[in-house]
Amino acid sequence: MQTLGETCLLTYLICDVILSADIISTVEFNHSGELLATGDKGGRVVIFQHEEECKNRLQLRGEYNVYSTFQSHEPEFDYLKSLEIEEKINKIRWLPQQNSAHFLLSTNDKTIKLWKISERDKRAEGYNLKDENGRLRDPFRITSLRVPVLMPMDLMVEASPRRVFANAHTYHINSISVNSDHETYLSADDLRINLWHLEITDRSFNIVDIKPANMEELTEVITAAECHPNQCNVFVYSSSKGTIRLCDMRAAALCDRHTKFFEEPEDPSSRSFFSEIISSISDVKFSHSGRYMMTRDYLSVKVWDLNMENRPVETYQVHEYLRSKLCSLYENDCIFDKFECCWNGSDSAIMTGSYNNFFRMFDRNTRKDITLEASRESSKPRATLKPRKVSTGGKRKKDEISVDSLDFNKKILHTAWHPKENVIAVAATNNLYIFQDKIN
Repeated sequence: MQTLGETCLLTYLICDVILSADIISTVEFNHSGELLATGDKGGRVVIFQHEEECKNRLQLRGEYNVYSTFQSHEPEFDYLKSLEIEEKINKIRWLPQQNSAHFLLSTNDKTIKLWKISERDKRAEGYNLKDENGRLRDPFRITSLRVPVLMPMDLMVEASPRRVFANAHTYHINSISVNSDHETYLSADDLRINLWHLEITDRSFNIVDIKPANMEELTEVITAAECHPNQCNVFVYSSSKGTIRLCDMRAAALCDRHTKFFEEPEDPSSRSFFSEIISSISDVKFSHSGRYMMTRDYLSVKVWDLNMENRPVETYQVHEYLRSKLCSLYENDCIFDKFECCWNGSDSAIMTGSYNNFFRMFDRNTRKDITLEASRESSKPRATLKPRKVSTGGKRKKDEISVDSLDFNKKILHTAWHPKENVIAVAATNNLYIFQDKIN
């Protein structure tokens, strides 16, 4: 595995006092890797752009600067249910670029919005009915007709809402995923998955509904869903019971009956009070090739071959040393944290977050793994990150950190990997770190 270390670093919204609205809640590269979008609990979307002058300089290719910032969602109140709807951005998904403008989907708990991000460096001047200040002119004083001309102006990036997809989810939206046909996308909440057309906002098709007639019989909820990267009829969704269902929309309009069912048999000897909680899947991601999918539960990351349902082909322990701490993690609610995971561009490595601002990377070919830390101490530009190790007991070696010293308030829940290069983005509370691999 190439060591991620030589860093071109961005620290976003660094503040000694952490405001809840500034906490980053999602991170996503676009399909080219030129843009990186983050959403926060305050409903804001901040887009970073790859620096043009850094593209041909290997040492600086990880540099991103702020490109656009806009308020995507506002807090709302559902008067029928007396329920406050947070403005927090749960997910951002980019659409493939078709022209000079960029499009992205952003969602909070209830409402999905399609945003257009475009540039303007020219403006029209010389109108007939308006003066230079935009005021209407007296039509009786107009004695000649002028042809408006385009004049250069300072570059302005505009974010404008093009579609608003609302009123389709009773429960909180946890996933959105753009389909490979680039015309439709799915959105999932705790009990239902809907299929939308990007051009139609007033209706969607319900393709999965696991809500029982009697809510007292509810045994599991949907935790994540994603469309297949190549087959527009295939999608998967994961559950709080640690299972994954693959569905084919060609089989039936309502995909309550899955096509494939992925579940790893539980070892009865290791069963405990926390087994069901830690087996809940917090994220599912198809590989870019579409052959594999990756799931993240509380303690591990698993890679599944779509052709083998009975067990994962690879299992990586993220922080197995926390198994002895599950009782205290349950008491402080950390056991319910939802960690995401991501693939690199070639599907040869995977990354996910942990506590103490640690993040873990696993090389699928060599089976090597590394633990790195996103912290202010290591945030000097182009400083090499040192691998970190956690001591689980006995005599602690130099440079190791004791499992009892881990800060569970510092956690890496959201990560993203550049689709073409070894550049990663890591969200640590209200800070965004961007690292690139070491260049000799």
